[in-house]
Amino acid sequence: MIERYTLPEMSALWTRHAVFETWLTVELAVLEVQERMGLVPAGVTADVRAKAGFDIDRIDEIEAEVRHDVIAFLTDVAEHVGENSRFVHMGMTSSDLIDTALALQIQTAGKLITDKLATLIDTVKAKAVLHRDTVMVGRSHGIHGEPITFGLKLLNWMDELERQQKRLNDALEENRVGQISGAMGSYSNISPAVEEQVCELLGLKPARTSTQVISRDIHAQFFIALGSLATSIEKFAVEIRALQKTDILEVEEGFAKGQKGSSAMPHKRNPISSENLTGLARMLRAYITPALENVVLWHERDISHSSVERVIFPDAFILAHYMLNRFNTVMQDLVVHEDNMRVNMNRFGGIIFSQRVLLSLIDQGMSREDAYRLVQKNAHTAWNVIGGDFKANLLGDPDVLTKLSPEDIEACFDVADYLRNVPAVYARFGL
Repeated sequence: MIERYTLPEMSALWTRHAVFETWLTVELAVLEVQERMGLVPAGVTADVRAKAGFDIDRIDEIEAEVRHDVIAFLTDVAEHVGENSRFVHMGMTSSDLIDTALALQIQTAGKLITDKLATLIDTVKAKAVLHRDTVMVGRSHGIHGEPITFGLKLLNWMDELERQQKRLNDALEENRVGQISGAMGSYSNISPAVEEQVCELLGLKPARTSTQVISRDIHAQFFIALGSLATSIEKFAVEIRALQKTDILEVEEGFAKGQKGSSAMPHKRNPISSENLTGLARMLRAYITPALENVVLWHERDISHSSVERVIFPDAFILAHYMLNRFNTVMQDLVVHEDNMRVNMNRFGGIIFSQRVLLSLIDQGMSREDAYRLVQKNAHTAWNVIGGDFKANLLGDPDVLTKLSPEDIEACFDVADYLRNVPAVYARFGL
C-alpha cells in the first residue's frame, strides 16, 4: 500500500540540490538582465552559464568556516566559474536570492498541489453523479434526520473543495513575487529595472515593496490555505470513518486483496487511510502558527524566520500533496453499501418521516403544538422498542386517524417527495 502514496516529484523539489539549483537559476537571471542593460560585459552570462555548478560537499566545507550558507554557495560557484564570478550576485543581498528562489519553489510545488486537487475534485464529482439517486438518511447530532442522497453529500464535498481550490490559487498568485532590491530594499546598488526584468524572466512579479525580505504575511496566507484544505479533507475522512462503523456500514474504504486489518482479529476492516488523513490534518494545520509568527521580524529583517521555513515549507507541501493523493485513492476505491443505507433509513418504521406527518396534521386543521405532541408520542414509542414501527403506531392511533386516512399516512412515507428538489441542486453545478 505504501508505494501507492510515494510522491518523489514533490519531495525532490525540496532537496538541498533542488534549492541550490533554484538559487543558481536566480543568479543567472540577474546576470542575464544586467548584461542586457550593459551593466556587465557582453558574453559574461554565456561564460558563467557554461561553467557554473556547485558541489554540496564543498558548500558544506565552506559553510563550516564562514557560517553563512549563501556566501558558501557563491564561493563554491566562483570556484567553478573563475574570473567572471565577480559579476555574480552584483548589487544583491542574500534575501534577494533566497526569497526569489523560494517564490519559484512555491510556484512549482503549488502547481503540483493544485493539479492534484483538481484530480480529486473530478473524482468526487464523478462519484456525486454516480450516486445522485442513492438514497440514505441524513443525520444531525449523529441522529437520523430526513432522507438525502449520497450524491448530495458528495456534491457538498465537491463544492467545498472548489472553494479550497480558489483559496489556494489566490494564495499562489499572491506568492508569485520576487525581489532584487538590495540590502535594505532601497535599490541602493541595483536598479528597480533589473528587478522588474528578472521577475518577468522568472515568471514572477516584483514585490511592490520589500525591506531586506519579502513580507512573510504573503507566505502565511498560503499556509492558511493549506491548513484550510487539510481541514476539509479531515472533515470528509471523519465522515467516512463514521459511516464505516460496523453498526452503520454505509460506506467503506476499499480493502485490497491480501490486506489485513488486525494482528488479533481477522474480521477487522479498518478505515486506516481516513484515520491517517485525520492525523495529518492536525500536523498541517499546526504549521499555520509558525508561519504567522514569521511575519513578525525585527526592523527590516532578522533571521528568526529562516530556521522555521527550512522545516515548514518542505513538510507542509509534501504533506498536502500526500493527503490529496491518498484521499483521491480513498474516493476512487470507496465501497458504497446501498442496501445498508436503505435498511438504516427505515429503522423504527420510518421515524425519519415525522415532519411530513406533522405538516399533514397541521394541514388538516390541528394546531402545531397538538400535532407535534401526537407525532412525537408515536415516534418515541417506536424508538424505545426494539423493532418499533412508527408507521404502524400511526395507523393504530385513533387521534391520528381522525385527521389522516391510511392513504394519507402512507403518502407521508414517500421518499421520492423528499428528494424532488435534488435535481435543482445538481443544476447549480451544471450537472
